[in-house]
Amino acid sequence: MDSDAAFKSGKRRVFKKVITTFLVVGLVTAGIFGYGVYWLFYDMGRLPEGDFLTEEPSPDGTYTVRAYVANGGATVPYSVRVELVFNKKEGKKKTIYWNDRQESAHLSWKDDDTVIINGHTLDVPGDRFDFRHD
Repeated sequence: MDSDAAFKSGKRRVFKKVITTFLVVGLVTAGIFGYGVYWLFYDMGRLPEGDFLTEEPSPDGTYTVRAYVANGGATVPYSVRVELVFNKKEGKKKTIYWNDRQESAHLSWKDDDTVIINGHTLDVPGDRFDFRHD
C-alpha cells in the first residue's frame, strides 16, 4: 500500500512540475509577443525624425513643441511629427503627435499645458495623437 501511495504522490509532483513549466514558458512567450507588438505598432520612439519645420515655446517656458516633416519615400505620403521638449529637464524629448498626409504644422498654445497642433488639442505631457490608433 505504501509503495502505491508513494507512486501516486510522485506522479502528482511530476504533474505539478510539468504544469508549472508550461505556465512559465507560456507567460514568457506571451510577454515577448506582447512587447513585440508594442514595439512594431505603438512605440512612437521609432518614428523617423524628419526635417525641422517650426517650434513654439509654451507661455510659461516649461515646454517647447517642435514640428518635423518626414518623407517616407516615393510610395508613402509626407507625415508630420511633433515632439515635446521639457525645457527644465535638460532637453528631454517625447513625441506627442504623428499624422500622415500633412506637410505643414500649425502650432499654438491654448494655455501653459494645452497645445493645439493642426486642430488636435493635446494636454501635455500626458496626451498624444497618433493617426494609426486615434
